[in-house]
Amino acid sequence: MIDQDKKNTIVKEYQVHDKDTGSSKVQVAILTERINELTEHFKGHKKDHHSRRGLLKMVGKRRRHLDYIKERSFDEYQSLIQKLGIRK
Repeated sequence: MIDQDKKNTIVKEYQVHDKDTGSSKVQVAILTERINELTEHFKGHKKDHHSRRGLLKMVGKRRRHLDYIKERSFDEYQSLIQKLGIRK
């Protein structure tokens, strides 16, 4: 779970305009942070299959948002995945 302060900093960093809290860029950034936290959780809790299902759902949702961004603007897509460090 992401605390509210961390979430607010992510929103401020990736927002398109002042009142933007739900654009695809912001959602991808928040999902990436949650995915990274869950990945760390699984290093210590290998048999937590219920949370693993939630992780897979989040990865799928992030993938759909990234596809949408890629379809709209390939340059924004590349800058976003580079900034978040998603693709290696």
